[in-house]
Amino acid sequence: MLHIDQLCKSFGTQPAVRGLSLHIPQGSLFGLLGPNGAGKTTTLRCVAGLLRPDAGSLRVAGLDPLTSAREVRRLLGMVPQELALYDELSVLQNLQLFGGLHGLAGRNLQQGVEQALELAQLGARRKSRAGQLSGGMRRRLNLACSLVHQPRLLICDEPTVGVDPQSRQHLFETIRRLHREGMTIVYTTHYMEEVEALCEQVAIIDHGRLVVVDSLAGVLGQTQASASFTLELAEPTSSEALRAALEDAGIASTALRPTARSLEDVFLELTGHSLRDGS
Repeated sequence: MLHIDQLCKSFGTQPAVRGLSLHIPQGSLFGLLGPNGAGKTTTLRCVAGLLRPDAGSLRVAGLDPLTSAREVRRLLGMVPQELALYDELSVLQNLQLFGGLHGLAGRNLQQGVEQALELAQLGARRKSRAGQLSGGMRRRLNLACSLVHQPRLLICDEPTVGVDPQSRQHLFETIRRLHREGMTIVYTTHYMEEVEALCEQVAIIDHGRLVVVDSLAGVLGQTQASASFTLELAEPTSSEALRAALEDAGIASTALRPTARSLEDVFLELTGHSLRDGS
């Protein structure tokens, strides 16, 4: 569904993406991770045809976003981190506007709007102004606007920023439903537990380059860091005695179970711990 080959993009003398290659199969739920300034947003803007790459190639279902812009926009739904809504318009008018921008009209537009309202569970608020909705409802409407034209590829860029737990769970359930129905979804977030809960495949990019791409289990198996363990002791002992005894492997234990490493652990090992700022 999405093929990125040797993508390069710089802003002035500052490279943002450096020879990135990534192939995302049709029907996958794919997590894209990276620190601030890693090149995620730049890559996604190139995929959407909003930026022209300096080098490399992009294909969405075999189409170039630059030379086949209209066709790619029809295939692509994008949920931006910053809400893309018209606050003075109602929920219904926002959906009709975005559907119309994608070329829908008449019965097709009506069907797309009703399906998006059902997915977002906003049917009862269809006449409410977008600016009057709660933060969680606005996030749900933001997602619905990207789905009204029934895209084949959905890009979610930090879709749960600032939402309450109920709205967050609803967004998760909607994404899982869309995936079950065959939609290809690229999900970017800084919340590692979201990727672990949703995604089958994961890629980590850093400094504009691909660091690793694999199944979630495969990524969690990256690096050679020692695993953590839970040790249940057969009898009480002090921490000092335990340290000494562990060196000699002389303390009997009732159970020794490896503790699974989190995606956040692997992410920090592969990209470092230092704070970065960037787009």
